[in-house]
Amino acid sequence: MKFQLIAPGPFVMLKVQLDYGESLKAESGAMIAMSDTVDVQGKAEGGILKGIARMFAGESFFFQTLVASRGPGEVLLAHAIPGEIHPIQLDGKQDYILQKDGFFAATADVDISTKVQNLWKGMFSGEGFFVLRASGVGALFVSSYGAIHPLDLADGQEVIVDNGHLVAWPANMNYSIEKASSGWISSFTSGEGLVCRFRGPGRILIQTRNPTGFAAWLTQFLPKK
Repeated sequence: MKFQLIAPGPFVMLKVQLDYGESLKAESGAMIAMSDTVDVQGKAEGGILKGIARMFAGESFFFQTLVASRGPGEVLLAHAIPGEIHPIQLDGKQDYILQKDGFFAATADVDISTKVQNLWKGMFSGEGFFVLRASGVGALFVSSYGAIHPLDLADGQEVIVDNGHLVAWPANMNYSIEKASSGWISSFTSGEGLVCRFRGPGRILIQTRNPTGFAAWLTQFLPKK
């Protein structure tokens, strides 16, 4: 399978060339166009229970499955909101945790499951009690609201990230939830509240825009009953 990011930026498209018999899974509604040799199906990958668990993590019950069932074919995919698409090559040794709505597409041998966070992280990380975990061998594509920027941390290096700007991070990377400021009042009056402190080594993918913040800004202009 070969892929190309067309018009990189907030309105990027992912073009995938599938060989005969190859398949790709993607978030529901992602397909823009495809060759007539490709079939698209809606599947609850992993069964009903896994599909329900993904819904708790902010994803759809069904994935799109695109299969080159009648010969080689091409597929064009795009995310529903303005933002970038970033490829991650999984080697079977390092899993990744994805934020809500972070999954965009993956090759057939990449497993998208649900991980249950502990009580503290579930309540205050901004991601909820369920997050997505990507594992296996193959290409994983994550999507964002805004641009995606990597933060590469050396061993022992720490960085503090606003939880609304997280996209993906290695599953074995240490992180904790803490106040943005030294005091509770200052933490919340600053608009930051609680943040995530990550400790390297590892690469964190962050997004330049916060969808929750944008929703709050947009709400003030909507008609009130």
